[in-house]
Amino acid sequence: MTATQRSVLWIAILASFVAFLDGTVVNVALPAISDELGGGLTTQQWVVDAYLITLGALILVAGSVSDAYGRVLVLRIGLIGFGIASVAIAAAPTAEFLIVARAVQGAAGAFLVPSSLALITSNFTGAAQGRAIGTWTAMTTTAMIVGPLIGGVFVDLLSWRLVFLINVLPIAATLVLLARGGIRDVRQPDASIDWLGAILCTLGLGAMVFALIEQPNLGWGSPAIWIPLLAGIALFAGFILRQRFARSPILPLDLFRVRNFWTGNIATLFIYAALSLNGFVVVVYLQQGAGLPATLAGLASLPMTILLILFSSRAGALSGRWGPRLFMTIGPITMGIGALLLLTVAGDFSYWWQVLPSMIVMGIGLALTVAPLTSAILGAIESERSGIASAVNNAVARVAGLVAIAALAAIVGGSLDLDGFHRAAIVTAVLMIAGGITSFFGIRNPARTDADDRQP
Repeated sequence: MTATQRSVLWIAILASFVAFLDGTVVNVALPAISDELGGGLTTQQWVVDAYLITLGALILVAGSVSDAYGRVLVLRIGLIGFGIASVAIAAAPTAEFLIVARAVQGAAGAFLVPSSLALITSNFTGAAQGRAIGTWTAMTTTAMIVGPLIGGVFVDLLSWRLVFLINVLPIAATLVLLARGGIRDVRQPDASIDWLGAILCTLGLGAMVFALIEQPNLGWGSPAIWIPLLAGIALFAGFILRQRFARSPILPLDLFRVRNFWTGNIATLFIYAALSLNGFVVVVYLQQGAGLPATLAGLASLPMTILLILFSSRAGALSGRWGPRLFMTIGPITMGIGALLLLTVAGDFSYWWQVLPSMIVMGIGLALTVAPLTSAILGAIESERSGIASAVNNAVARVAGLVAIAALAAIVGGSLDLDGFHRAAIVTAVLMIAGGITSFFGIRNPARTDADDRQP
């Protein structure tokens, strides 16, 4: 690996790390936020979903901007915006202000992930690319899992507000690396962005998610629910229709003619909906239902993080040799079995016998899944469109998480008590197993070459 490649890898990891970290670090702070600012479960959902709405809706736009105007420029814009929004969140005087600031933070985060992964795919090739993607995937997914632990320590020992200032150091380090890394930016001089498509996509997703979040409070018969829902569906349908005719589409529909790309994204939808649902429910229930402090609730998922760090890169390398299909089938199904183990959680609570086995089994499945999934999807698309391919996959993952959290009240039955926790575990397992079955029937291993056989 050259010095430039090492610099690229660290820039990609650090830039994506802050976006993924803030997607989950907030989970463990939710009870403290609602205690101080009020609003109950609805506020907790919106603190998570405001971030996911703008991240998921704008990540497609960011992918097109990245390919058109340069990955380094887009990264700088995203990093600076993310840092400013983080400071605003830490100073939020009301729940409404915090939710708006989270939406701004999600918009900035949308510019980080596709540009980061596109830097890797444009600077690494062959087996080196597979290892780099495996390392990136392990570190960024680790951010998602370790977030509750970091948040728990800050909530218990300092303040939930400081949780959102964790980003300052990695953002500063990434900006320094960008300035000193000697990475040449590539721009398309005739580039244009489909801004009307961006508006249709953003408003469509936002309206639909608003309806899902507020439905348990207002009911399906309320005009405040069915009007935004129908409007959102119509706007998003209009966005898809426009992509067929736009000169520079945000979402090139021809990508979905590639089997591994569209199948991999369907698997992503199931898997990341399950991961988001599980991550939210476990850390909140362990505090509010089992009575654990925030730090211990965050520590609950540490075994998943350790197993991911230890084995994800190796799984990525093996997937490069043997193909991703086996890993993308066994991994999610293993995670589904791990989710079902959470049904052993009872009123007489024991982390060691009721939660730890689930975390270990899910960690093994996660390590088998994430790098092969990313490599299969991006490996199916030519490198010059890696930015938008990465953006589509990350948009699918974020929207999946957004919808899962938005539907939380319906899943748990309105209250995250023990019965609601068990219902969420069953839904998590069903989603995971669906992801594995989709991969088994849909993913095709690429043809092997002599060079593949000689890889260590």
